Amino acid sequence: MTKKRTSNGSCTSDENMCECNPCSAYNVEAILSVDERGQMVLPKEVREKAGIRTGTKLALISWEKEGSICCLALIKAEDLSGMVKEVLEPLMHKGD
Repeated sequence: MTKKRTSNGSCTSDENMCECNPCSAYNVEAILSVDERGQMVLPKEVREKAGIRTGTKLALISWEKEGSICCLALIKAEDLSGMVKEVLEPLMHKGD
């Protein structure tokens, strides 16, 4: 997959895939609160924009820094395998 950096700093690809990656532009969509049961609500506008409906499976991804989780991300489970392949593929061919 060929990626190109655009003038706004995001990357584009030649394939028709999700373009979420470390060089993508990002938005803070909402600030969420966690209730006493550990639950939080994704705002309706975010769910609609992301195509998240009842029954949609989300993968929770975390990044650790110095032994503590510093960042969390939600990714639709159906999109996860393509993203993992995209990240791992260059590593698999490193040294060929």
